[in-house]
Amino acid sequence: MIDLFIHVRFLDVIDIFLVAVIFYEIYKLVKGTVAFNIFMGIFIIFMVWLVVKSLKMELLGSILGQLFGVGVIAIIIVFQQEVRRFLLMLGSRYRANRRFSLGNIFSSQFKFASEATLHEIVDSCVQMSENRTGALIVLARESELQEYVETGEIIDAVITSELIKSVFFKNSPLHDGAMIITLNRIKAVRCILPLSQILEINPILGLRHRAAIGLSEQTDAYVIVVSEETGHISTSYNGELNENIPVDQLFSLLELEYK
Repeated sequence: MIDLFIHVRFLDVIDIFLVAVIFYEIYKLVKGTVAFNIFMGIFIIFMVWLVVKSLKMELLGSILGQLFGVGVIAIIIVFQQEVRRFLLMLGSRYRANRRFSLGNIFSSQFKFASEATLHEIVDSCVQMSENRTGALIVLARESELQEYVETGEIIDAVITSELIKSVFFKNSPLHDGAMIITLNRIKAVRCILPLSQILEINPILGLRHRAAIGLSEQTDAYVIVVSEETGHISTSYNGELNENIPVDQLFSLLELEYK
């Protein structure tokens, strides 16, 4: 006799919920990227495998099982950027939960930038926006971005508005690339950043914006972009671009998100 009753435990509900959350987070990471179609293909094969297992089709189930066993390494290779972003997201949330610990209260390294530093950065961005001087400024957070620092010219200088403007002056030999700021110091200039592979980025935006999104996808950095064409100021964090920020709101935004 067929048993029509399905026994669902509380742990089963938690199990289903956790799997749904994981798939949703993965979906958000790959949405709009070239990896999305690969993710959907893998998801469909996984669902077919579950159906095959429930129907007890041994031969097809064993083939799909072996395919998944070998495919784990291939998935990690194909989705290496997405896996890095996912782990970074988990680490960033863990660090955020530690902000109210006693260790952080007594730590002098908790603040990424002082109020004076933020004023110098904002003043330079406002003036470059008025003069339509293109700029790409990276504000490092937990990660010091050493691999990107090494691609540019290390200067390790005190942050001043005049120095930032002189670096991004269009006739300056250092204006191409990004400036990386770490703990109240300009660590390096003319740095090379990874470009985002997201397909849904506005085609009007240039390489500076795509580089800003690309770095914020792979690291926890906060990136400021000044458009050379329009003078608009944009910021990028966690793979999201916030465009056309009013100059009178830039300082409060940086103070909230970066300081």
